[in-house]
Amino acid sequence: MGGAYQLRVAAIFLLIAGIASIAAAFDPRPLQDFCVAIDDPKLGVFVNGKFCKDPMQAKADDFTFSGLDMAGNTSNAVGSNVTLVNVDRLKGLNTIGISLARIDYAPYGGLNPPHTHPRASEILVVVKGSLYVGFVTSNPPKLFTKTLNVGDVFVFPIGLIHFQLNVANTNTIAFAGLGSQNPGTITIANAVFGSDPAINPDVLTKAFQVDKNVVDYLQKQFWPEN
Repeated sequence: MGGAYQLRVAAIFLLIAGIASIAAAFDPRPLQDFCVAIDDPKLGVFVNGKFCKDPMQAKADDFTFSGLDMAGNTSNAVGSNVTLVNVDRLKGLNTIGISLARIDYAPYGGLNPPHTHPRASEILVVVKGSLYVGFVTSNPPKLFTKTLNVGDVFVFPIGLIHFQLNVANTNTIAFAGLGSQNPGTITIANAVFGSDPAINPDVLTKAFQVDKNVVDYLQKQFWPEN
């Protein structure tokens, strides 16, 4: 009886340990679009993230960024400007897993167009003006929208298409926190119609169920990156 009980306890312990080890055995979260493996490390150029400075050489400036008090230039086709503070601009963000953005919108109609962040969720707060915001779920697509005023907060889940539209008659300002040191941005219209090289028009004609002339026209437009 005692031996059987001990065996059961040991079996349960091993099962729990096995589950814990499986749960811990995951690939590291990607910090860039891709990282192609090579056999010779001498040929390596990038790592998943950035190389680290000797901690003894770190300075306060490595953890400081100035400039988010300055308005971005919204004189462009979409009427918005994103000032992103990621690991490329603030080296102290490396391995911390966060970044920050200021977004400026031109009066009534300034748009941060539909886009995704492949590596981050986003939380946005309005500090001036009003925004109509929303995101679309994965298939079957469902739209969630809200009109935000000063002090309101909205969350965009990781990887989902989302947007913000200024519905105020004045400039609108928002700040966004993102859950990656390098969240990445895929602007939908730019990716689909402005890729280099261009996507075969036959693909887009059938995907969007439109005439080829429409696709040709859209692929000839200038699609701004925001």
